[in-house]
Amino acid sequence: MTDAAPPEQEEPIKPLVVRRLEITNFRGVKKGTVEFHGDTLLVGGNNAGKSTICEALELVLGPERGYRRPIVNEHDFHAGRYLDDEGNPQPILIDVVLLNLPDEMEKKLFSKTRPWSDTKGGFLDVDGAVPEDTDVDDVCRALPLKFVGYYDRQEDDFVGATYFSHPVEEVAEDDENFGKPQTGLTFFNREWKLRCGFIYLRTLRTGRRALSLQRGSLLDTILRLGDTGKESMWESTLKQLSSLDPAIGDIPQLESIQDQVRDRMGRFVGLSHDDDATGFFASDLTRDNLREVVQLFLKSSESNHPVPFDRLGTGSVNALVFALLTHIADLRGSNAIIFAMEEPEIALPPHAQRRIAKYLLRNMGQAIITSHSPYVIEEFDLKAVTSITRKDGELSSDRIDVDKVKASALRMNRRQLAEAVLARGVVVAEGDTEAKMLLAASYVYEAVDTTGKYVPLDLIGVSVFDATSQSSVPKWGPFFETLNKVTFAFHDKPKKAWTESQQEALGTYQINFESDYSGSEELLVAELPNHVLKRFLEAAASHAEYPTDKGYLSNEPSEAEVSELARKVLFHKKGSGFAALAIEQCQALDELPVTIKEFLDQVGATMALPSLDTEPESDDIEEGDGEGDDDPLADIDLDDIL
Repeated sequence: MTDAAPPEQEEPIKPLVVRRLEITNFRGVKKGTVEFHGDTLLVGGNNAGKSTICEALELVLGPERGYRRPIVNEHDFHAGRYLDDEGNPQPILIDVVLLNLPDEMEKKLFSKTRPWSDTKGGFLDVDGAVPEDTDVDDVCRALPLKFVGYYDRQEDDFVGATYFSHPVEEVAEDDENFGKPQTGLTFFNREWKLRCGFIYLRTLRTGRRALSLQRGSLLDTILRLGDTGKESMWESTLKQLSSLDPAIGDIPQLESIQDQVRDRMGRFVGLSHDDDATGFFASDLTRDNLREVVQLFLKSSESNHPVPFDRLGTGSVNALVFALLTHIADLRGSNAIIFAMEEPEIALPPHAQRRIAKYLLRNMGQAIITSHSPYVIEEFDLKAVTSITRKDGELSSDRIDVDKVKASALRMNRRQLAEAVLARGVVVAEGDTEAKMLLAASYVYEAVDTTGKYVPLDLIGVSVFDATSQSSVPKWGPFFETLNKVTFAFHDKPKKAWTESQQEALGTYQINFESDYSGSEELLVAELPNHVLKRFLEAAASHAEYPTDKGYLSNEPSEAEVSELARKVLFHKKGSGFAALAIEQCQALDELPVTIKEFLDQVGATMALPSLDTEPESDDIEEGDGEGDDDPLADIDLDDIL
């Protein structure tokens, strides 16, 4: 009897994801494209455009954005230009491509979809025709969407909405419109947006709107998603409030006022003869008024006293907003959620940052996160890290080329890489000894520089990366180059000549600094003054890891004895921080090794930032989110806008 064949496992259903985003004339971005490949971590300097990317996605996909008004304003247009020199509208255009539509959604919207291939790098039906050479395995149907926001002169207002950006229907040759551009787009309504499952958590806010009951707030969204009864929460609440007797309790002072009002008013205006002809209520007994006055109260574990939510600490408020968003995701079905979040590290400790990142990556269909935290970055596969840059209004995105470095090296250097990803520049040191030595020298240089002009590496945004060996220095140059980092190499004179490929890789460094010495120990012994080496040996002698078998200084050692013992100790304790300890014995600028000082000066000159004591030059400011509203518009013709 033969064993039955194991049942075939069904291929897991891929979640709906954003694949591509194109932005035109929105905030600090004049033009730009971002490619998404599943979960994505957006990194980059301040004002690079990370928040603009998230805001752009919400304009296209956010179902609750329709409750804000106006949906865009003057400051949402690039450089404030919503009209050209002739007074014509300059629209905000945001295009999004969605992949992996659920079966039911794809069937209903098939005519709005287009064939897409990652292998070919985009849509296959360019110019309305599908080429014959589409023999690729990854062809799927993609849904293109377009947000259009513009100034309506007739209404003197800003309007905007999301549309299906599908290919227009073909026009017959005998039609009078044959040959003319077809720009009619169909409205992509809120119901379809809800099916996309987009959720966006901005960077730290007070939470006042998010945790209120205003239309489109988190609590309002939860109420509507969970409301399955015939009578809404608002109808039920209004009935209960209006039926209270007395409305706000037995308060003698108010009863007296009611009697006086009823008696006085009765002289001039006919009131009901009922005892409740006058009364005090807790609100206007309207939905809108209740949304304004009803407040969420919470007790913290520390005080155990109920207070309005906005009286809690900033970290607690942020965590509360996040928790409610995850609840909304669960109500909608979290595996179908596209969750965008800005800077989860705000006001949260490292362990909480990691827990949030882990939760999103495990439970959401697609997580799109911006961050400046190495603890968040550590949770992402480096393939998911996308570097965002912006120059003169042109936004660009670059993924890390992980193929340039072995996967094992990436895993072993995860924390270092997370810090390097966030840095403005990276110094790749050949080993642990050199890395610690450079950091120590940078701090000592700052301390002994009486002019105050030198700025240490960390204050100019430069991370020191340990390549672990001299032969590994070349490979990290091309890797960091893909992240648009300014890179510096610091290494000893090679024991054997670099190969042609290694020389080519070293050429990717902004500065490839090669020491004249065969090792950092030789450098320190040769360039540190003898009295500094003596201080080092005296300090090292009391160190728990001092190599006692190498002996100690005599009472009155000669310079040769000091140099020789220092060389032995440094070589024996290579990689143990003793080189950094030697540098830390420098007490004056002229005591620092010339080679190291020269390298630090070159890095400092390349990466200089404005002095903290002077006014910085003005720079483009990436605007925050504006309060906006999405008013559903009918099918429109956009000839005058597009």
